[in-house]
Amino acid sequence: MNLTTESAQLVKTLLDKQRHPVSPDSPPSEMKTITWVAIRDFTVEEGKRQIEEYIQTWELLPCWLHSLDFLCSTEKEHSTFHHYEARFSTTTWRKPIQGTASVYFVVYIPQVRPHTLPVEVHFAVESNRLMHTPRRTRFREGWLVDVIDSKTLLRNAVNL
Repeated sequence: MNLTTESAQLVKTLLDKQRHPVSPDSPPSEMKTITWVAIRDFTVEEGKRQIEEYIQTWELLPCWLHSLDFLCSTEKEHSTFHHYEARFSTTTWRKPIQGTASVYFVVYIPQVRPHTLPVEVHFAVESNRLMHTPRRTRFREGWLVDVIDSKTLLRNAVNL
């Protein structure tokens, strides 16, 4: 199985967090979010539907388009991880063909928790190692712009 670096990093961070739990450092700020499905009701399609619903809470300009794909499921240390990729792009009259930026989601289902608890969802932006959590992180449109700009600079530097 060939996971993206970002997906593999999300799994590693979640497993480390499970081994060494930390207390919440500060209360989450008020932001739009959704109520995640209970572990017992989770399906791959429901996960995709809920991630779509969550993306709609992000304050993105309407010019951003995205697609969401289920990548795979993996199991490690009595936990199941469902991997998704949301690929974002924007086109304008100045730049009709634009690059893409991906956001990788992992739905984390520990097998030792009560099945009435909600699934855990975490995400990472392409080329970043920082793991984000809904309710704790406010998504920034600038993250997508930075990824696309970096790819454009790299492409121009190597003359592709």
